[in-house]
Amino acid sequence: MTAAAHRNPGPRRRLPRGVWVLGFVSMLMDISSEIIHSVLPLFLVGVLGLPVVAVGLIEGVAEATAQVTKAFSGALSDRIGKRKLLAVIGYGLAAATKPIFPLASGAGLILFARFVDRLGKGIRGAPRDALIADIVPEESRGAGFGLRQTLDSVGAVAGPLLAVGLLALTSDNFRAVMWAAVVPAVLCVVLLVKGVEEPAIAKVPGPRPKMFHSPTLRALGAPFWALIAIATVLTLPRFSEAFLLLRVSNLGLAVEFVPLVYVAMNVVYSLAAYPAGILSDAIGRRRLVAIGFLMLAISQAVLAGAEAPAAVFAGAALWGLHLALTQGIFAAMVADVAPAHLRGTGFGLFNMATGLALFAGSLIAGLLWDYFGPAAPFAVGTAVTVLSLIVYPLLPLRPRERG
Repeated sequence: MTAAAHRNPGPRRRLPRGVWVLGFVSMLMDISSEIIHSVLPLFLVGVLGLPVVAVGLIEGVAEATAQVTKAFSGALSDRIGKRKLLAVIGYGLAAATKPIFPLASGAGLILFARFVDRLGKGIRGAPRDALIADIVPEESRGAGFGLRQTLDSVGAVAGPLLAVGLLALTSDNFRAVMWAAVVPAVLCVVLLVKGVEEPAIAKVPGPRPKMFHSPTLRALGAPFWALIAIATVLTLPRFSEAFLLLRVSNLGLAVEFVPLVYVAMNVVYSLAAYPAGILSDAIGRRRLVAIGFLMLAISQAVLAGAEAPAAVFAGAALWGLHLALTQGIFAAMVADVAPAHLRGTGFGLFNMATGLALFAGSLIAGLLWDYFGPAAPFAVGTAVTVLSLIVYPLLPLRPRERG
């Protein structure tokens, strides 16, 4: 936000229709994805007999694929000036993979499905975020990204709840539950195609920026690269939320109730993300990010010491608060510092950097679990998050982001 907006946010404009539609698109795809994610770790370990490190590897490869792909799709959206087209391709590819999960009989096909599903996420992610930044007025940018995160996390609440109900109805038939994920994925693509119009601002006049060309990278500016450094350092101690499911299962919660951990996390996420975005428009973003990662450290400490399922639910709720105070706000920060005609590139590079950090965290968490026990990933995560927060104030951003 501008310095003037920081001093006096003024009356808030109503968010454009396109932001709401993109939020509901995210919600539908998240319902689909979370139905599968709610049961996939247990399916891999309990049905297919894989070690936990394999879960960390599959999740890490899948998420890293998504984030690396975002770098290319974001830059391509700047190059061709068509963000919606890439978003449709990405959501469509993800929807096409959903039937593969219930058909899989081994780790190879699951890894392939997760890879392609996350490839679709990577293709759509940066262009969609750049499209939101194109649509939303600057003074409401935090609110716009917060709204999308809220609707996305509403889907992340509905998905696990549906999974719980379907597990009960089907007597823990994982494959039947995963088949149900196909329907919201298809509806998501239809809504995106019919309901979103691309604004003219996405089509930048003059010479088109070359993908990853040295002048293009320099044009992103020092504040953008400082933000990349900050986000990467803070994301290193994070790992896949799949470990929350494994943790509560390890403590003896019945299989049909395990997805409720995702519900606890995402209820908090959905309730807090939009207000956090609005607050960041008014008071600045950086201090909220710091509070968000403090919540992650507390969450990991609770999960490390958990001796009963109730403690895992408490840790998951704090994890959701961490997401609400960081994910949408980080997106707004990228939109703040990246030039308008390079927003796709900016979002792509940002997500690639944080995605690789998340991949490393997930793989290390799996190894720690297998070699040192279920509490180890969370104990180490607590220590590294605290160290990252100590480094955080030393990393510079331009003055308007110090708030």
